[in-house]
Amino acid sequence: MFELIFLGTSASAPSVHRGLSAHMILHREYRFLLDCGEGTQRQILRSGLGFKRLNKILLTHSHLDHILGLGGFISTISRWENLDQVDIYGGRSTLRRVSDLLFKVVFPHGRTPLDINLIEVEPGVILEDDKFSVTAVPVSHRGPGCFGYVFAEKTRRPFLNDKAEELGIPFGPERSRLVRGEEVVLADGRTITPDDVLGDPVPGVKYVHIGDVGRADNLLEVCQNADTLVIEATYLQEDAEMAAKFGHMTAVQSAQLAQEANVKTLILTHLSRRYHTRDVRREAQAIFPHTYVAHDFDHFQITRAGAAKVENT
Repeated sequence: MFELIFLGTSASAPSVHRGLSAHMILHREYRFLLDCGEGTQRQILRSGLGFKRLNKILLTHSHLDHILGLGGFISTISRWENLDQVDIYGGRSTLRRVSDLLFKVVFPHGRTPLDINLIEVEPGVILEDDKFSVTAVPVSHRGPGCFGYVFAEKTRRPFLNDKAEELGIPFGPERSRLVRGEEVVLADGRTITPDDVLGDPVPGVKYVHIGDVGRADNLLEVCQNADTLVIEATYLQEDAEMAAKFGHMTAVQSAQLAQEANVKTLILTHLSRRYHTRDVRREAQAIFPHTYVAHDFDHFQITRAGAAKVENT
């Protein structure tokens, strides 16, 4: 399962009700900040999430409405938070701009209180452990080095406790080794294989997050069978010509992608101030009914069943 909290859902400039692009993604001990528009650190505080363990930042592209908040955010965590380092992932042109912001403006003398690692992204897996991976996928927007990200749990085989009890497998390292796919020899000499106690493979959760993007035909395979797709809907279809001119998507185009890719849940973000939320929702749901239009501080749990909104208590 992944948790997703929208910190900023406006396009290009903030509005009274929407901040600039920023998202928090939680998975086990990991906390990712995806994009960091102006005002993000205040949105983090307002959300109640705080800065603890927030040491991985994924950037979709170099436009200021997605990166300008990094100056204040990095300045704050370097002074007040208990972090030794922060890893910032992005394309080459994005990191060049981030480097200027951080090392010419925030830390002009070259001395930083924490290690700031700028990690250039190439298409492919950029982070992985034994349970999940994060993959960078190139997208078409204005300028080079634009990326979306796929968060994917690995396929697993559930441990069958009843079967283990029948076979007399004790609690302890034997069971751990079987879960890892290793054979074990019990005290009575019997050899137990993983197939004896592991169930059928269960696919993990697939969550695709696409930032600003001007075309979807090259994203169909990436989004195929995603449990949740987050993507922009800057324009309505009546302004499709303008959307194409500026390298953005309409709500209709994003909904068509979700439908064609057999996505379970679609969440639209990066909304222009020129439209009412209800009009964006209506346009998308006419094509893909299981669509949400995100607001700042919306909180979703993403599972194999799709995305479920967590109501504030």
